[in-house]
Amino acid sequence: MKELLRSTDPTVMAFASALLEGEDIDCFQFDVNMSILEGGIGIFPRRLMVRVEDHAAAERVMRDNEIPLGR
Repeated sequence: MKELLRSTDPTVMAFASALLEGEDIDCFQFDVNMSILEGGIGIFPRRLMVRVEDHAAAERVMRDNEIPLGR
């Protein structure tokens, strides 16, 4: 798995996940439990991971929908 996106905004993560699922690109959020432990105040970012072979296509989906990748 390779990191695609890192964000403290749960709405960005949900939107990005929905876009990727719409394109049949599997994704998984890392660090969800850490953000729950912090009480939802947004200190610890979540990471959205995709398969290495899907990473380039996933980046295109994010760019096409103007979701910043933070790079």
